[in-house]
Amino acid sequence: MTAGDWTHLGPTIVASFFASAVEFVEALTVILAVGTVRGWRGALSGAAAAVVVLAALVAILGPALRAVPLSWIQLIVGGLLLLFGLRWLRKASLRAAGVIALHDEAAAFAKESERLRAQGAAAAGFDRVGFAAAFQITMLEGIEVVFIVIAIGAGGAGLLAPACAGAAAALVLVIIFGVAIHRPLASIPENSLKFVVGVLLSAFGAFWFGEGLGVAWPGDDWAIPALIAGFALTATITTLLGRARVARSAA
Repeated sequence: MTAGDWTHLGPTIVASFFASAVEFVEALTVILAVGTVRGWRGALSGAAAAVVVLAALVAILGPALRAVPLSWIQLIVGGLLLLFGLRWLRKASLRAAGVIALHDEAAAFAKESERLRAQGAAAAGFDRVGFAAAFQITMLEGIEVVFIVIAIGAGGAGLLAPACAGAAAALVLVIIFGVAIHRPLASIPENSLKFVVGVLLSAFGAFWFGEGLGVAWPGDDWAIPALIAGFALTATITTLLGRARVARSAA
């Protein structure tokens, strides 16, 4: 495998891994709350059912993209991925600058636990409330993972498999941590992960949107690392300027 191949495969796996990990951590917080309050049978069966549905979506939608011209896919998916990445990057920069509050998984866990307790005691046997809550959050966060995996995998031939591999690795890692500690992964620097993911998705989106328009990128695939560096530098400068503005306002 050449170095040029890894300019696509490496960032594809990394982007899919980190983007999926962020969504899986948020889903894990609710699933842990469901399991703690309502019981693990409903929580695990609901999450497992959603994973099966999501895997079916990837299996159906991924190969179906082969019937669409690559330039159209790159143009449409690249544009959507760019917008998606910039949204994450904007929120991560605002949180890092102190403009908006950081996301707190421990607080989210407590809030979800209280909401579940308010619905009464878990039913004997199969708990429909617990199943529905776990299924809903897994589907909600999982749909974003499916979009990211398919979007990243649609950027070129042979990229769907590494994108799926990155997402699968993130799922396994989050499950291992969840089983090991049985509590929200509040210690994970989620905003930093979202910053990295926003940079990667924005870079991929810009590259594929440009290719869809017929742009001849300097260095071909080597433009991807340059775009990553450019988005990272721009977002870092923006964050520092925002932090300075917040400090002046507080003075």
